[in-house]
Amino acid sequence: MILFKGFVFGFILAAAVGPMWVLCLRRTLAFGRAAGLASGLGIAAADGLYGAVAAFGLTAVSAFLLAWQFWIGLAGGVFLLWLGFRMLLAEPPALGSAAGERPGSHAAAFASTFALTLANPPTILAFAAVFASLGLTSGAGWIAATQVVAGVFLGSAAWWLLLAAGVGWLQPRLRPGLLRGVNVVCGLLILAFATWQLRRLF
Repeated sequence: MILFKGFVFGFILAAAVGPMWVLCLRRTLAFGRAAGLASGLGIAAADGLYGAVAAFGLTAVSAFLLAWQFWIGLAGGVFLLWLGFRMLLAEPPALGSAAGERPGSHAAAFASTFALTLANPPTILAFAAVFASLGLTSGAGWIAATQVVAGVFLGSAAWWLLLAAGVGWLQPRLRPGLLRGVNVVCGLLILAFATWQLRRLF
């Protein structure tokens, strides 16, 4: 049961619209399903990692991340600004499936979303609160903790798989002009999220 609860939480967490959602959407439209799924799995892995820190009570790790949350968040905000401007200025001829299939590009997509998701240390506190509401306490044992963390990862990964499959179906049907519009809209959204994150820090 706790595995299922973790799955539902991970699915809902991933489905919530945010900068990572916009980034995965745009990458799927620009580069295809594989790039979108790789990006989504990076987010799911980071969610699972933060979930593990909260579930297993790794206080030293969480204390370190929370102590450095300003600088980690600042790095994440600046990276989002860079991504937003890059999307805003990208031209359709520079995109396409071939560009997304360069060796190592999917690994880079995974690594970038993994790092960006980790750039929000207070997420650990949210995980801890949600896990407590699910009935996972510090005395619940490692089996229950493992189940809920696995559920969070699987739920998040399931959402990104659905997104990549659904949006990937549209990708070959987009004309260059429409893809250019997608770049502009997604770039502006990412810049807005980055600005909000940086304003929150300062």
